[in-house]
Amino acid sequence: MGQSLPNFTEPRWFACHTKPRCEKKFASLLAIEKFTHYLPLVQSVRRYAQQTKRFTKPLFPGYVFVRIEPEVKNRIYQQDLLVRSILVENEPIFLRQLEEVKAIVASGLEASLHPLLKKGTRVKVIGGPLHGLEGFVDNPANPKGIVLSVDVLQQGLLVRLPLDLLKVLP
Repeated sequence: MGQSLPNFTEPRWFACHTKPRCEKKFASLLAIEKFTHYLPLVQSVRRYAQQTKRFTKPLFPGYVFVRIEPEVKNRIYQQDLLVRSILVENEPIFLRQLEEVKAIVASGLEASLHPLLKKGTRVKVIGGPLHGLEGFVDNPANPKGIVLSVDVLQQGLLVRLPLDLLKVLP
């Protein structure tokens, strides 16, 4: 891969982005190597014509959280499962959020990813009568929908849409 971690002298937390469908394999490697890590898994059910299958899947597809000791940092690159590592900048906030994720996973309640929408986030409508239109989020604190721009008139139309009909654009 040729990628390396930044220099650090104290143990640090990273969000490790794995190759597709390699999260469990990467977490097993980390366990063997005795890295402190967390892979949040949730129950999933697939219904087929003849049967129902239950399995666990990563809550955050492609990511495993790892606390890396500087002297053994190169050990995470075994088996070529890692795409990149993202250094956690604010560890106290991250660790609090990780405990919250653990509580949610342990509760057994159904959880799914939801994009964080900020004012001005560009979105595309992915369902309903406005399918395909693009706009931006007006007020994520009270999301009533999206604003579609009519630039030539310097006007916008606030359209009320359910959030599940919106896809965040890159």
